Amino acid sequence: MSDRLQHMPKLEPSAALTVETVLKVHHWNEHLFSFSITRPASFRFRSGEFVMIGLPGEQRPLLRAYSVASPAYAEELEFLSIKVPDGPLTSRLQKIQPGDEIFLGRKPTGTLVTDALLPGKRLFLLSTGTGLAPFLSLIRDPDVYQLFDQVVVVHSVRRVSDLAYREELEAKLADNPLVDEQAKTQLHYVPTVTREEFHTTGRINTLIENGKLFEGLDGPAKLDPETDRVMLCGSMNMIKEFQSLLEGQGFIEGSNASPGQFVIERAFVG
Repeated sequence: MSDRLQHMPKLEPSAALTVETVLKVHHWNEHLFSFSITRPASFRFRSGEFVMIGLPGEQRPLLRAYSVASPAYAEELEFLSIKVPDGPLTSRLQKIQPGDEIFLGRKPTGTLVTDALLPGKRLFLLSTGTGLAPFLSLIRDPDVYQLFDQVVVVHSVRRVSDLAYREELEAKLADNPLVDEQAKTQLHYVPTVTREEFHTTGRINTLIENGKLFEGLDGPAKLDPETDRVMLCGSMNMIKEFQSLLEGQGFIEGSNASPGQFVIERAFVG
């Protein structure tokens, strides 16, 4: 265990939590990092789901919901997180190092899964900030490319340095032998920055309005409920704005019980 976390008591598993080991940590900038932990043999999840992770608290474990960024077949579990200086969990979580222990919930769940969508031709994954995480899971899953002809990942951030995984996405997952061939022709990555100069700037709704989101895609230069499916993950404002926009265009929200044309993660928006 790292010196920074030596004050923590030894973690003990429970009926709801396993204890896992941190394997890798990557700091993208001063307020964004990702990390990987061991995956218990009994842990099963669908690409796009989230799970509770955390550290010991004063009286009980301090837990938060985190989308799994790795695909369902991966041997490790990967997560993307912000750093909040005074955050009860992230102020400590950002200090983890390989070898440290962390709590992992036993029951993943969520609606950002292909099961919650009706069949379609184009899948739009619209994200802001760390909302990219579940989409990293989905685009590394070969099943997604069997279900959709085109998969469009849109990542909107404030600064260029906030574009986590940019090189991997620009390379269309070339280092992933399970999906590299499909991703080469089917995956489209659209990064956009709102507060610095970049080749693509503006919020996601601006890219829809000016048509830039649809450049290089087959099909209409607009979102079409007949053929397009949409997943939303990011800030509360973005999700509410796009939920209203999509419903206004005839899109129906889906769930695990009743698949639709777009989905949001209700666990994160209340």
